[in-house]
Amino acid sequence: MTNDALTSKQNRSRRFAPLGVIFGLLGLLLFAYFVSRAGVGDIASNIQRLGAGFLLILGVSSIRYVVRALAWIRCVERPYQLPFRDAFAARVMGDALGNIIPFVSFAVSEPSKAVFVKDRVPLMVGFSALAIENIFYALSVALFIFSGTATLLLMFALPKGLRYASIAALATTVVLIPIVLLIMRSQTRFLSGIVGFLGAKKLKPRAESLEDRIYGFYVNSQRSFLSIFALEMGFHAAGILEVFITLSFISPVAPTLTQAFILESVNRIINIAFKFIPLRAGVDEGGTGQVSKVLGFARGIGETLAIVRKGRDIFWSLVGLLLIWKKGHSLTQMNADHS
Repeated sequence: MTNDALTSKQNRSRRFAPLGVIFGLLGLLLFAYFVSRAGVGDIASNIQRLGAGFLLILGVSSIRYVVRALAWIRCVERPYQLPFRDAFAARVMGDALGNIIPFVSFAVSEPSKAVFVKDRVPLMVGFSALAIENIFYALSVALFIFSGTATLLLMFALPKGLRYASIAALATTVVLIPIVLLIMRSQTRFLSGIVGFLGAKKLKPRAESLEDRIYGFYVNSQRSFLSIFALEMGFHAAGILEVFITLSFISPVAPTLTQAFILESVNRIINIAFKFIPLRAGVDEGGTGQVSKVLGFARGIGETLAIVRKGRDIFWSLVGLLLIWKKGHSLTQMNADHS
């Protein structure tokens, strides 16, 4: 990479830095507000009831990394092979970067995963496999959100604001799924077309190469589709189990799998819509707290659930940063590799 390209990338990072700080502060203010409104004492008591159960939650949360690592491995084109250990570690490291660089988390965390395994498979092979895996993941998320939102709308009386938000989420998934499937079936040159429209001539060959690999996988590996999609749905199943276990510890009223399913689908919406806020601080507590009340849980249960999720995210972020340090990568090196 040239010095000019490196300088340009660093300048873009600096421009986004103030926005990251602003959204981080906003998140902290929202976090303080919703925690205070729910009752600090109640939340502290709920966390105390969880106790060592947090270790069980960490164990269940590891399933998410396992199934998405396996899905990524199945998307790698032959004759290349990506070892599970490397794929798992790369996912943990990449997500850790996404958590500490939230405003541009997807643009940083996803490419970094391919960089972390470039000593195992060529960079473009790892990146294209990752892009394919993310398509399957996006479809699974859309289906999961559709199912959870539809269940919420059909089974519970919702306040006006929450009802409108649920209808909007439902409509978005209804539109998104057919569009993605249509692009794949027609093999539309969507990405290279956008790059060309933006005038980024140097990036167009890379975009075309990526599209060739994605559509080549679509044509030649259709037998793998069901197993990959099943792995992606396993990610959501682990999320439901994690919510159910957490509620079983902290709630005086025994939860149901339907309640856990709805709360996890709401969590997916919050993760997508508020990715730019560090750890979704404030918005997770507010959104989960409001939905948990609709589902019949006591005050502070939803907010506690959101805080426990943050504890889980912080744990895995620390593991990821430790792995990055052990692997010998630095943010400067990764910036160079991404260009």
